[in-house]
Amino acid sequence: MTEKLSFPRQHARTQRFTLGSPRAFSVAPDGGRVVFLRSRGGTRRENLLWVRDTGSGAERIAADPTALLAGAAEQLSAEERARRERSREGSGGVVAYALDAAAELAAFSLSGRLFVAELGDTAAAASAASARELPVGDAGTPAGSSVVDPRPSPDGRHIAYALGGALRVVAADGSGDRALAEPTEAERAAGSVGYGQAEFIAAEEMDRSRGFWWSPEGDRLLVARVDDAPVRRWWIADPANPDRSPAEVAYPAAGTANAEVSLLVAGLDGSLVEVGWDYEAYPYLARVHWSSGGPPLLLVQARDQRGQQYLTVDPDSGRTEVLHTETDPVWLDLLPGVPAWAPGGRLVRISDEGGARRLVVGDRPLTGPRLHVRAVLDVAEDSVLISASAGPEAEDAEIGEIHVYRVTEDGVARVSSGAGVHSAARSGPLTVLVSTSLERGGAEARLVGEDGGILGTVSSHAEKPVLTARAQLLEGGARRIPCALLLPSDYREGDGPLPVLMDPYGGPHGQRVLAAHNAHLTSQWFADQGFAVITADGRGTPGRSPDWEKAIVGDFAGATLDDQVEALHALARNHPLDLGRVGIRGWSYGGYLAALAVLRRPDVFHAGVAGAPVTDWRLYDTHYTERYLGLPAENPETYAANSLVTDEGLSRAAEPSRPLMVVHGLADDNVVAAHTLRLSSALLAEGRPHEVLPLSGVTHMTPQEQVAENLLLLQVAFLKRSLGVD
Repeated sequence: MTEKLSFPRQHARTQRFTLGSPRAFSVAPDGGRVVFLRSRGGTRRENLLWVRDTGSGAERIAADPTALLAGAAEQLSAEERARRERSREGSGGVVAYALDAAAELAAFSLSGRLFVAELGDTAAAASAASARELPVGDAGTPAGSSVVDPRPSPDGRHIAYALGGALRVVAADGSGDRALAEPTEAERAAGSVGYGQAEFIAAEEMDRSRGFWWSPEGDRLLVARVDDAPVRRWWIADPANPDRSPAEVAYPAAGTANAEVSLLVAGLDGSLVEVGWDYEAYPYLARVHWSSGGPPLLLVQARDQRGQQYLTVDPDSGRTEVLHTETDPVWLDLLPGVPAWAPGGRLVRISDEGGARRLVVGDRPLTGPRLHVRAVLDVAEDSVLISASAGPEAEDAEIGEIHVYRVTEDGVARVSSGAGVHSAARSGPLTVLVSTSLERGGAEARLVGEDGGILGTVSSHAEKPVLTARAQLLEGGARRIPCALLLPSDYREGDGPLPVLMDPYGGPHGQRVLAAHNAHLTSQWFADQGFAVITADGRGTPGRSPDWEKAIVGDFAGATLDDQVEALHALARNHPLDLGRVGIRGWSYGGYLAALAVLRRPDVFHAGVAGAPVTDWRLYDTHYTERYLGLPAENPETYAANSLVTDEGLSRAAEPSRPLMVVHGLADDNVVAAHTLRLSSALLAEGRPHEVLPLSGVTHMTPQEQVAENLLLLQVAFLKRSLGVD
């Protein structure tokens, strides 16, 4: 007999059912082909680069990592591991790629080496043999350096890439490799200056993973210069291996210095031009856009994130001009796909105006308060493609739904159909629409023509989960908090009240209540262990309105916790919830929320599991923390009140003490293990019992199969024991 695969093991080995699912779609300008990544199966980590012919529907492999590396295991440098940690990338093989303007040449890295693949409709491109390695570096390149973020020029003649602190370029045939911008000998010796890569804070918090941008003509680039010498150094040790030296990390904690980031224009002819702006007032380089629609665009932001400027750049002189200035009394969010140029040189941006998040083209808002714009997906001659959820004045708010819309000067039309979560990639006449719903596991990728007709689908190799999530999407309390409620699969009406498990993220950037089946699988597994599981997206979570997100300014500990309590009590009025046995679990911000709940509201929460919690906000990074709490030196009382470890924070803890398990990866360089260690010390000093589970060699992602599986099992065992669940 073969034992049935358990959900925790399947969930772990499929990386939350993401392996085998097609992703990272790009569309050729003529709509003739679609490029994407996909592994060979639902438990295979190695992504391959694929091309699909729109007309015939044929798919072919453009790059196979196993063949390119001659069967050798992929080797990742510390630099590449850190880059993947920032992007939360847990798979392998080709994890990212970039294309030329015609989508005929792709560039990517494997094991720190540079590869390109021909994608056009030629005989040579009919097999994976069209992929080849290009030589990189020179005698001055530091040993062990890895190729980072290779990108073809728009004309496909050159590949630019970062290597060993330098921004280099090589011809597509492998000739003429050279550095366009590189550290001086003194800077290289100090190891603090690099060109062409995003600094930690941009990659972790600003959603800017790039550090260079080609001109439309392919003759020069905008290149970021990063000097992290001012940034405080932290040391991440591996206590399980005391013979190893701690890893040095430049970590910009709240209130401390950030890396110094500047820009220059680097020409293929060797010219270098510095780009200047009011760096003192706007030190954050948040976005860069360079297209044929107009001159280079920059979005620079003030450190307090209440002001930002859109700048145009003269690439010949490096001078900048202010195109538009925005201010907000609370903060300004950075959103995907903007800024950009619309036809006629009009600026495309997303702006919070009149209580709604709107698409603005030029000086004209093109969407109203019935939509909450989340991203710009594509800008074409006749329309802008966006993703959006229901806005503050939506007549029938669709809980957890995200749709794709086509916006023109004449109005807004929804492209996606059916309840669910939808995204898209578009170029020319073709749109790839990726959709999921509460009823369907995994995502479906459909090719949609200009007339709305379906031209085909891209198959998924993802595994089917061994259980089915049965999430009920509801609204709870006077604030109409979006909630997902999951009961055991075998629960029948009249079976009696169930112990409750609150399962939130509950903070900024983390929407959990989605009209998507796989988003609720883990919650359903916990429910099947005998719980009623509730996920509640209270104030501070995205996707509803600017006011909803900004209601937490200066008040993590109050608003987010209050909304968990309100949602719980509201759902208990109509559902079989045992309010005498309530647990809570979460990771990262959710871990902070879980620890906060059992410490400050033990009258409501009777046990908690806090994974990788932020317990002292003075130890978290600048751009995130200061957005919500300001500078520690200017707002010490705010930091103290929102902390779990300060005297003031602990003074707000109530009796009785409730069981608390704290889990933390010791290799975490995002929420460092010091958060958990300080919490444990503070609780011990107060005589409060708790458990600490240290995870040796584990980062913030916990991608290891055995770790991910056993974490679920240990959590449910702890919660059952603590809440008296049979």
